[in-house]
Amino acid sequence: MSPLPLSVFIIVKNEADRLGPTIAAVRNLSDDIVVVDSGSTDGTQDLARSLGARVIHNDWPGYGRQKQFAERQCRHDWVLNLDADEVVPADLAERIRAVFSQGEPVHAAWRIAIAEIFPGETRPHPWAYVLTPVRLYRRDLSTYSTSPVHDRVVVGDGVTVGRIKGRIHHFSVRSLGDQLDKLNRYSDQQADDLDARGVTIPSWRLFVELPGNFLKAYFGRRHFVRGAYGFLTAMNYAISRHLRVAKHYERRVTTPRKPG
Repeated sequence: MSPLPLSVFIIVKNEADRLGPTIAAVRNLSDDIVVVDSGSTDGTQDLARSLGARVIHNDWPGYGRQKQFAERQCRHDWVLNLDADEVVPADLAERIRAVFSQGEPVHAAWRIAIAEIFPGETRPHPWAYVLTPVRLYRRDLSTYSTSPVHDRVVVGDGVTVGRIKGRIHHFSVRSLGDQLDKLNRYSDQQADDLDARGVTIPSWRLFVELPGNFLKAYFGRRHFVRGAYGFLTAMNYAISRHLRVAKHYERRVTTPRKPG
């Protein structure tokens, strides 16, 4: 099948164990797969090149700005953004093709559901919680925000947003330890972002952040359908949210005050 007038871009660092299926799943959709690497040491760059991707290095500026940089490297105005641990299944690829089947799509931005697949699973649980961000869009009309921690597409004025049926498969958890390490690093960046924006979270949140976010993940995001493993991932999520507030609090009470 001929490729679509569409670029696919992926930001990566040390993703050699997960990137292969991500690229393989979209090779028939696009003739322009862009991988922006921020310093991998595990062979990610060579793997991506061997699968036909263009690999470009860019030092890490934060999530939003890295995705903006990747957008600018694309050859086509239509872009599909994927993370290195996300795979487009065959049925979703066909639905993306259908969007372009009559020429220019009727909407300039499209939401696509993303569902996690946990270790030991081969497909998303039927009741899995899904996010539905904009992932397919015209980069000349919409763009990622500049936030260092919130990577979301800011839809341009007058742009209508459609929804493509199907779900991206998100293999987000290598292991519980790896997940917790990643979430711990992310909580540092979140605390940095709070400081940069001058936001102060009240101290009482320290006492409710962990139990409240456990309930949010376990019931609100339906981790309970994954049994014991879902309980453990909900705990990891809650711990990471607690660390965000704890680190923010620690900085406030340990940073010397400037003389007034």
